[in-house]
Amino acid sequence: MECIYLNNRNYDGSQISSLWAYNVAGVQDDSIIYFRGTCNVEISHMIDLEDKRENEAIYSSDMIHFIIEHFDSTKLKLVYSRQRLFASIVSEILIDKGFNIKREGDDLFINNKKLSVSIASTSAVSQKIHFGINVIHDYYADLKSIGFEECKIEQLMYEIAESYVNELDDIEKDLRKSKPLDVI
Repeated sequence: MECIYLNNRNYDGSQISSLWAYNVAGVQDDSIIYFRGTCNVEISHMIDLEDKRENEAIYSSDMIHFIIEHFDSTKLKLVYSRQRLFASIVSEILIDKGFNIKREGDDLFINNKKLSVSIASTSAVSQKIHFGINVIHDYYADLKSIGFEECKIEQLMYEIAESYVNELDDIEKDLRKSKPLDVI
């Protein structure tokens, strides 16, 4: 799985499309691309039908973003499981840094205020996940208000992305050492 940092990008929802990593970085493998920028998802790019029906605004002036693509399956249940795994990894990292994070499904909260946004979906060729964490936000929870140091944001992004890659590598190793069960 390739892990790539892109500088100065904004998220508008179009990045959730299949083969986005190939189009922007020439990546044809499973990938996690991370960057920092605004988030402004227009209705036309919304995947979550509940958000779309309720005309929800998905906006942040400063957010860190993770775009994940897997090519081994197009199963929606698997990509939602991977999305929850990713949310758990982010939660664990922030808790280890001393922050009081609560995870509910694929969402992270601080003091009952939502810290993250996320969506997962599939296409004919791949699974896609977007996970964003507010760095600065006027209404929702953000890293700045909990005292996360600005100078450590890039390191946090790298640590989260690498942790996901390492977790998946570890799963792959376990798959190759497990004996199948016998049929009775």
